[in-house]
This record gives sequence, structure tokens and C-alpha cells, in this order.
Amino acid sequence: MNARRFEFPALAAALFVSGLLIATTPGYATEQGDQRKDARDTRQDTKQEARKEKVDCKAANQKNNAACRQDKRGTKQGGREAARDIKKQ
Repeated sequence: MNARRFEFPALAAALFVSGLLIATTPGYATEQGDQRKDARDTRQDTKQEARKEKVDCKAANQKNNAACRQDKRGTKQGGREAARDIKKQ
């Protein structure tokens, strides 16, 4: 019987502590998660812009394929830098 008396308070304490951890953890992670999401959205938008820019470059016949590819890379690099800036905030 003594063993059962000990199990209940230990179990109750463990549940209480785990409840506190679960309740407080999402609040801390929300801001960082929002920043990661914004940065990911920025990179995805940049990819679409870069693709469009390359297609337009090739369609206009302004440059050869290699030059258009370099423009696309530059656009994507700018998007990556913008995403890094968002995550640093």
C-alpha cells in the first residue's frame, strides 16, 4: 500500500511539470517560426521571379543563354540575402 501512495504524487508532479513545459514552449517558438516562414516565402517568391526573368531574357533575345542564367543566379542570390536579413531580425 505504501508504494501506491508514492506513485500518485510522483505521477501528478510529472504531469504538472510536463503541462507547464507544453504550455510555455509554443510561445517562445512562435516568433522564430514566423521569421523562418517569412524567409522561406521570400525565397520562394524570388525563385518565381528569377524563372520569369530568365524566360523573358531568352524570349527577348537580349543575351545568350549563359548570360540569362547568370542574371537568374543573381536574382536568386538577392532573395537569399533578403531571407537572411529577415531571419536576423
